[in-house]
Parts: sequence; structure tokens; C-alpha cells
Amino acid sequence: MQYKILPGHLYPKDNRINLYYFHNLLKVIGESVALQLSQQHKISVPITTGMWGGSYMVAQDDGQAKTNVVRLYSIVNLPQNNSLNKTENFECLMEIYQHTLHTTFKRYGLNLVDPRWGEAIPYSNRELPTTALQMWDKNKKINFVRAFFVWNEATWEESIIYDMIRNIKVLKELLNINTRPQKKENSELKFLLQDVLITYFTLHAALTADFVEHAEPIIKELFSKFIKGMHSEEIIEEQYHKVYSNALVYGFEEALQIPYKKKGLDVQNVEDWPVDKINYVPNELKEKLVPALQAPWQKFHANLEKKPQVSNH
Repeated sequence: MQYKILPGHLYPKDNRINLYYFHNLLKVIGESVALQLSQQHKISVPITTGMWGGSYMVAQDDGQAKTNVVRLYSIVNLPQNNSLNKTENFECLMEIYQHTLHTTFKRYGLNLVDPRWGEAIPYSNRELPTTALQMWDKNKKINFVRAFFVWNEATWEESIIYDMIRNIKVLKELLNINTRPQKKENSELKFLLQDVLITYFTLHAALTADFVEHAEPIIKELFSKFIKGMHSEEIIEEQYHKVYSNALVYGFEEALQIPYKKKGLDVQNVEDWPVDKINYVPNELKEKLVPALQAPWQKFHANLEKKPQVSNH
């Protein structure tokens, strides 16, 4: 799904990011990095990228976030079996990527510094684990930018669906109904609840009707509280216990488990899948989820085209 990038600004008003521009800016960054790799190091690799996280699914009609997004995530898909397998070449990629992130976001008032990379992400493929690059904003406009690098060519939509498997395993650490609810910092619980919302909205078209009927009132209440800020410790604890006790994470897991099982893949054992199944999504899931993932961007684009054009900054 390709759209021209309309003139505008990443932060149009109220310091709230426009997620349409952010998503497309990440695509431009990926294309720029691929070009630099080719020109400077004769390494030719296709890169697909876009934003990670589901805040765009509940954004305003023009793509502007409804809340102040302080953690900017992206997902980057890299091909297997190429020269990036060599450590020195992957380090070249990381150097170019962090430099491109710094120079690009500097135009929007961010000063991204202290790049860290190489961390293996939990629950990703054991043989070719997902890694991350993270940079912090010295200007404190946001907390950080974090990019996940996944080892297989895929569309953005495929990589988002596939990564839900890993994300659900992360959620289960704090939502496992077989263990007592854990005591965590409010900030950690708040981000957990945000991930619950992201997962629900991302997988909604694949969830069973019974589960949606069960989950919808809980999600609506959680979303309402989240939009208002969830500043109270009591509210955060209350919402965490509701999500935990209603076993929402298992409904998310079921939506993925059945289609993958038909293809001989166990989502509970995703770390041990063959490397050629990284970023693999069964057609059954793609048919349900890809249109739903694309719809918000189409809406944002259509609404932005109707607006008076402003110069890019």
C-alpha cells in the first residue's frame, strides 16, 4: 500500500504527533538507508518499514494522535541470507540507520542521541532473533525512538501481524491467569494496558464473536480511562485486574493459534519456528486483518487530501 506523502508537519498542533506522517516518514527513512547502503557499501537490500503499535487505530480522522505519544516505535524487515549476515555489514546498517534517524527527526525538534543496538528481543526466533535500535531524545519532546529489526522480507502488514505472536507472549508475563497478579510500577502497568488495547484493535477482525462480546465492554472502559490519562494509581490497578481476571490475553492468542495450527505452526513455540517462517502469516489471517490494518491509513490520506496544503517542515 503506497501513498504519496502529503505536505504537512509531524507535529501539527498541541505537541501531538501525526501518525500518518510518522508512518510514512519511517518508510522514507528505510528507503534512504537502503540507498546509502548501496551507494556507500555496495550492499543491496530491500527494506520495508513502518510504525509499530496501534495508536493510529484510534487516532483522529487526519491521523493525529489523541494522546501525547512519547515512545515512537517502528518495525523494519530485512531479507535473510545476504551480506548483512556479516557483523561488520550489520554494524554499517546500524550506523547509517541511527544517523538517518538523528538527522531526519532533528527537523521536528527531536535530538536523538546515545544509540544502542544489538539486543535480542525476547520470544523472537532463536536462530535469527529480532534485534532493536534505540535512541533517546535529549530535548525530552519524546522519551525515545525504538526500531525492531526482523529477519525476513515482508510487507508492513505481514510483519505487524506476525509480531503480535511475540507481543502476546510478552503480555502473558503479567496476565498469566495461572499465576497471581504481579505487583509492578504503575508506569509498567500503564504500558501493559496500552499494549492490550493495541493488540485488541490490531487483531479485532480475527477475534471470535464470543470473545469480542466478552471483551468489548472491558476494552471500551479501558480505552475511555486511557484517553483521559489514567493518572491515578487506583485506576491503573483496577484496569489491570480487570484485564487479568477476564483472561483477555487468551482470546488474543486463540485468534492466531487456530490459523497457524492449520499450517503446522504452534504460536506458543514461535521461538523455534524455522527461519523461513519468520514474518509468515497464513492467508486466512491476511484476508481478515490486512484490510483492517490498511483502512485507517486510507482514511487519514483521504482526509488530509481535503485539507488546505501547508508547506513541509
